[in-house]
Amino acid sequence: MKKRLSEKKNRFKALALLVLSAMLIISGCSGNSPKQSSSESSSNEAQQSSSGSSNPDSQSSSTSSANSTQQSSGKGVYVLFTNDVHCGFEEGFGFAGLWQIRNRLESEGYETVLVDNGDIIQGGAAGTLTKGEAVVRLMNEMKYDVAIPGDHEFDYGMDRFFELVNMAEFPVISCNFNKAGELLLKPYIILNKAGKNIAFVGITTPTTLTQSTPAHFMDEKGNFIYGFLQDETGEKLYEAVQKSVDAARAEGADFVYAMCHLGDEDVCRPWTYADIISHTTGIDVVLDGHSHDTEQVSMKDASGKTVVRSSCGTKLNAVGYSLITPDGKISDTGIWSWPNKTGAPELLSIENEMSTNIKNVMGEINNKLKEVVAHTDVELTINDPKEKDASGNPVRMVRRAETNLGDLCADAIRKAGETDIGIVNGGGVRKSIKQGDITYEDIINVFPFENQICVIKATGQQILDALEWGVKGVPGEDGAFLHVSGLTYEVDSSIPSGCKSDASGMLTEITGQRRVSNVMVDGTPVDPAKEYTVAGLSYTLLKHGDGFTAFDKAELVKDRIMVDNQALIDFITIDQKGNIGGDYSDPYGQGRIIIK
Repeated sequence: MKKRLSEKKNRFKALALLVLSAMLIISGCSGNSPKQSSSESSSNEAQQSSSGSSNPDSQSSSTSSANSTQQSSGKGVYVLFTNDVHCGFEEGFGFAGLWQIRNRLESEGYETVLVDNGDIIQGGAAGTLTKGEAVVRLMNEMKYDVAIPGDHEFDYGMDRFFELVNMAEFPVISCNFNKAGELLLKPYIILNKAGKNIAFVGITTPTTLTQSTPAHFMDEKGNFIYGFLQDETGEKLYEAVQKSVDAARAEGADFVYAMCHLGDEDVCRPWTYADIISHTTGIDVVLDGHSHDTEQVSMKDASGKTVVRSSCGTKLNAVGYSLITPDGKISDTGIWSWPNKTGAPELLSIENEMSTNIKNVMGEINNKLKEVVAHTDVELTINDPKEKDASGNPVRMVRRAETNLGDLCADAIRKAGETDIGIVNGGGVRKSIKQGDITYEDIINVFPFENQICVIKATGQQILDALEWGVKGVPGEDGAFLHVSGLTYEVDSSIPSGCKSDASGMLTEITGQRRVSNVMVDGTPVDPAKEYTVAGLSYTLLKHGDGFTAFDKAELVKDRIMVDNQALIDFITIDQKGNIGGDYSDPYGQGRIIIK
């Protein structure tokens, strides 16, 4: 019986791997892979640039040269790329699926290059609890060839960033990350594959200064000493990119790939991928990240040549590729997509060397979760400490009234955003922290969804509308109920709610007398016409979570600055010095929200 079950399981695994391999045969899988014409080839000789040079501007070679016009006996080169993985190495295709894809291509006679376009080490427990080390170790096992820093590679501080760069067994490049004008990483690297010299130029978004933690880029006096060649026109960045592209071409590059963490969002102008393409020449393909999109775009560069821009979403829900054929053409650039909620490694029961490495790392992470990092003198609760239901179980309070845990979470978010106001929806605060020792697992269980914190600039009226929407269900439960920091308000639950919504549950208008009154920001009455900075979860501020539309016209100041549970960990362990009591001793909170 056991033997038959084992044989059946093995047959299933074989079939699963066959299904994954078959996906590579289907052209593009996503159905939107644009074609790319070949770039002009150079007959100059080039050597592979080393990442170990002490001078980033030096492009000295470290390996044997190869003639760039040499014909390969293989099928060509697949440049595989990832972006915005955010610790999602078990999601989407997963690292195990990516390993399978790469091995399949190489078994068919292709050479491969694997690159990452930033924001890989932050966004999950593996990154948070090891400050990026676990992810870099897995990247080493994946045999990445080159990577660039995204804005969130700096989230653990500058010293830690350079420690992680040194841990990496692959070069980390950027043509614009600098200290006092001096580049800190090599601006580009040239790899020889299948007789072709392929250059990769690294570009990191200048919005990193605010998207990550600004203090990480400052000296002790609060002056910025690190930068990304930011200026109001974008010219400094364009010049740096052009300089690197020209240097790579002069060194003998047949193809130039721009590895970018730039994105397409308005807040990133004048440093979006489109800005770079339209102001430079000599780039063949732009591999981009930052905005978590999967758009495949063709546009003209400054010389009128068509350049393809490709991005592959987030959390490995797609893997990017660009195929260089033996005759020296870039024949196809696009993405393979995995749209399923369940990751490929789990659904297809993929077991390979990479899946084993991941199991080992996750075993270490699970041990780390049990580590005690703080202590609380009181229970930090989502429940009413007195009220019980008919079965004697605690009644949840966090979605209808203030609690000490709601206050703590709002304070942590406000601190992370360094804003006038911090807000968090009660539906996002999931589990109490019991009195006594606090583990990492306890903190992560409060915010298990790993929502990103962002900062907007909202008017007092928008804030008033949001508060009104949040209390529409009081005294009943509503996940939209807002806990606040830097702000207080009162609610008259005897007044019928005037909130109106559409069929999708989105706020459309507020009529009649309002339930919310006496709103104070830092002790001063809120001014409906004044603008305030507000930190909150992107779920609430940007994505219409719980039906919030009040902030639709607010200005986005900082996007994805930190994961919610990372902010809570930092606030408890650093700002509260690992011990909670005092201000958070009352389970009903500090009186920020008065309900009549």
